[in-house]
Amino acid sequence: MENQKFGKLSFGEKFGYSLGDAAANVAWRPLMAFLPIFYTDTFGLPEAAVGLLLVLTRSFDGITDVIMGTIADRTKTRWGKFRPYLLWTAVPFGLLLALTFTTPDFTMTGKLIWAYTTYVLLTLAYTANNVPYSSLSGVMTGNILERTSVSAYRFFGAYLGGLISIGFLPKLVEFIGNKMDPEGTNSDALGYQYTFYILAFLLVVFSLIAFASTKERIKPPKSQKANIKAELRDLIQNRAWVIMLIVGFLWVTYNSIRQGAAPYYFKWYLKRETLVGVFFIGVILASMVSSFIATPLTNFFGKRRLFILVMAVSGMFTCAIYFVPSTNIPLFFVLGILAELAAGIMPILFFAMLGDAADYSEFTFGRRATGLTFSAGTFAMKFGGGMAGVAMMLVLRIQGYFGQGVAEQSQKALNGIRLINSFVPVIFIVLAILIIFIYPLTTEKMIEIETELKARKEKE
Repeated sequence: MENQKFGKLSFGEKFGYSLGDAAANVAWRPLMAFLPIFYTDTFGLPEAAVGLLLVLTRSFDGITDVIMGTIADRTKTRWGKFRPYLLWTAVPFGLLLALTFTTPDFTMTGKLIWAYTTYVLLTLAYTANNVPYSSLSGVMTGNILERTSVSAYRFFGAYLGGLISIGFLPKLVEFIGNKMDPEGTNSDALGYQYTFYILAFLLVVFSLIAFASTKERIKPPKSQKANIKAELRDLIQNRAWVIMLIVGFLWVTYNSIRQGAAPYYFKWYLKRETLVGVFFIGVILASMVSSFIATPLTNFFGKRRLFILVMAVSGMFTCAIYFVPSTNIPLFFVLGILAELAAGIMPILFFAMLGDAADYSEFTFGRRATGLTFSAGTFAMKFGGGMAGVAMMLVLRIQGYFGQGVAEQSQKALNGIRLINSFVPVIFIVLAILIIFIYPLTTEKMIEIETELKARKEKE
């Protein structure tokens, strides 16, 4: 056990761990990519109501991430601190995913209550599942290079979950909807509902495999006593963590806008709605390639420099999308896939760097609060996703977009759709690049920290 703490993990454990994020992304990817257009064009909510729902729900839920992190840090079971939550949350998480994409025959007020209730509960289930899951990678090994490898496996699983869900979702919704309602009066709603029954089942299975496959090895210092005030103070004083929290929020907003804007682009600008699934398959395959090349690129460039590089490259290709004519679908595919090839490395680096921030906290303050540190990940994903929804809905509202009941969009609305697929998300990635320049944990500093922490563990 002691040798394994700073050694290599088996392929089986890494792959099993990756299925935990496959489960999360069976839910999270459709929420980013299809929930806005589901709410506006199928569920029938106004754009302003959707934007408000997304930002309020995710901003509130971001607070629960910190609470969940502290709860997980204090959990003691025979399975460890973080693993058991994969088991406990699997079924509720899957059930709430299916309910969120169900369209009841309610009045507008009833629909708003249903949307808020199901979505709030779904994001809480996601928190209870994914904060401990993210933290688990910080206690599986103390080897900083192996931690990047675990993060790469994790996001291979995340992209696999996305491939299963959003890659085939448009065709599944169309196929199941037509089977359930041949007349087409309610086919979209039924298509979404029954498709998400299937996805919910897969979510449960993947979560249970991840629970069974992994092991916790890194423990807090034996002398450490639980002290929430001290842990929060350490967190606020942890410069690396604060910077990653801000950068995480910005890159998640960037990625979430790109994903959520694509269905609008295919439906209204390119006039090829179901083709968005093929596009997402290409994008996710590019992300999978990113998960393979992330570790060698990190070893060559270092985490901070590579983060800056991939953000700049992805932003450049995303900007170019604005100039793509509606007749040139292949060019949009090429630019979107190239942008994702770089963007797919961002989450791998982000969560590996959160593990480094947890090490830095233990190195500096003598305390380790892994769950609390990794709560920044889900906080950034939710708050960033909420901001993405607001940014998209605001631009569409200003540009005169209408969801249900229209056959065509105005030129002004089409221009808004082009903007949210190009320049609007890039604003956030430029800010992220500027901020990450002051990130303090260089490769040399992390080697020093790893050596010192290993020496302390040996003394204990």
